[in-house]
Amino acid sequence: MTTSSSDTSRCPFHAVTASLTRRDSPASPTGQAVEVDARGIYRVHDFQASRDVLRSEGVRQAGFMSEVASGVRGLGNLPVLFAEGEKHHEMRRSTARYFTPTQVADYQPMIAALADELIAELARQGEMDLDDLSLKLAVNVAARVVGLTDSRLPGLERRVVSFVEGGGDSEPGRGQPKKGRLAARRQQAQMALFYFLDVKPAIQARRQERKDDLISHLLDREYNDVEIMTECLTYGTAGMVTTREFISAAAWHLLKNPELRADYVHGTEKERHAILHEILRLEPVVTMLYRRAEQELTVEGQTIPEGSLLALNIQEANVDPEVVGEDAGQLCPGRKLPRGVQPQVLAFGDGHHRCPGAFLAIKESDVFLRRLLMWNDLEIVSEPEVSYNEVVKGYELRGFRIRLGGAKAAS
Repeated sequence: MTTSSSDTSRCPFHAVTASLTRRDSPASPTGQAVEVDARGIYRVHDFQASRDVLRSEGVRQAGFMSEVASGVRGLGNLPVLFAEGEKHHEMRRSTARYFTPTQVADYQPMIAALADELIAELARQGEMDLDDLSLKLAVNVAARVVGLTDSRLPGLERRVVSFVEGGGDSEPGRGQPKKGRLAARRQQAQMALFYFLDVKPAIQARRQERKDDLISHLLDREYNDVEIMTECLTYGTAGMVTTREFISAAAWHLLKNPELRADYVHGTEKERHAILHEILRLEPVVTMLYRRAEQELTVEGQTIPEGSLLALNIQEANVDPEVVGEDAGQLCPGRKLPRGVQPQVLAFGDGHHRCPGAFLAIKESDVFLRRLLMWNDLEIVSEPEVSYNEVVKGYELRGFRIRLGGAKAAS
């Protein structure tokens, strides 16, 4: 397999278009690792400074509405995504079993069956939007892990997506757009539907009989309905929405590059995962992470006062030439990286808030994409439009039309 070359100076894929999703982000005007903007936010641009902050015990989670969640009534137990300290560490330890390679291997037959169903649907239709297929896959896999398997009505994926559509800007301190009465009521209605149609039935079923999933675990810990619903929301958006986008981004790269596609389809699992990790490095779904300094910090020689907000630019950190190499903006699976640097660099975060479902996300993406891309007559009908979601702080790919079977779907 040509992608196993460790010499990044002779990467065989330099002809590939670099990032397909990248948007211009605030760069350091002086080239420094840490800059302070007009709002007093410390913006971190390089890999080492970003990883140091993520691994620091002197910061807490600040992005994705985490600072708002702490004030929600009835939320005595914060979601694991937002919790800090020993409570967070203990929760991560107790839920780690749902995301281990051994547990993920148990999910594989379920993931494979879902993938086969979706590809069969594509074959029947002739043409479909890949972003719709990837959404169905990501939602159904995450729902199995979380325990959202007893919904009263279909449409879980749309109810989950509604929480990140039109939700404003999740950067702490950023002014939120004023919602009209109708928009506010619509969002409240979506929240109610998610609770009554998806979360409540799952809770009721597991009160009668526990299963090996997150909701059962939370019930054992005596979480109330509000706390369980909030945990389901954070896992839903973190695990479902982001995986959806990555599958589309990876398929886009692989379909545009026949050589890379062939190496992927015919490679071992290790080689396929290396390709997916490199795509994720170049196309991190979440491009910005936020932390709040709980004490005075020193980052790359810069003093960060207590209480300051730090914005870590993952998109920039992942193409830091000091770590990734001079060809950092190019797609090159199997590149040499310094000891201790993950192949996807910081795309899954780092430190105690590193994404717990990282292995699951790559596994389900691989199972689906290999099955899809082995069809020689699969082709792109229309490339996706790239937009940016300010809630997730990541790209969205929509209208990614693909065709299977060599004929357009019947109109």
